[in-house]
Amino acid sequence: MFILIFAVWLILNGKITLEICVIGLLLTAALFFFLCRFMDYSVEAEITVFRLTPMMVRYLWVLVQEIVKANIVVLGIILSPDQEPEPALAYFDTDLKSDMARAVLADSITLTPGTITVSVESNTFCVHCLDRKLAEGLDDSVFVRLLREMEAKGAKR
Repeated sequence: MFILIFAVWLILNGKITLEICVIGLLLTAALFFFLCRFMDYSVEAEITVFRLTPMMVRYLWVLVQEIVKANIVVLGIILSPDQEPEPALAYFDTDLKSDMARAVLADSITLTPGTITVSVESNTFCVHCLDRKLAEGLDDSVFVRLLREMEAKGAKR
């Protein structure tokens, strides 16, 4: 975060001089201190983010793939004259530990066409699906597996 804030400072200034660098380093240090002191941020959290970055990129890639697959399935449901969709509410429990992981899972489900996360209470998800077939395997989806893996790697500080 320190490097990112300093880089933004340099970019916004448009040129690099000794004075701009010194002032930027002082302001960046003050902002970083504020983040650590009052926003529950730490150097360990920054290291964890760097360690998880390849997994986050992988997660985003999988999310895009799942969105494309779901678009094709939903398109098939819409364009098929003989296939009548059966909307359903699916409930499932997950063993994800962090609120962040549960929020990312809920958002990923909602971003995937044909499904909307209706509610999340503790570890229980309620998902509305355009068709019953879309509800199959939600409790052990690729999203859940990747988030579990990220939680496990993030816990190894």
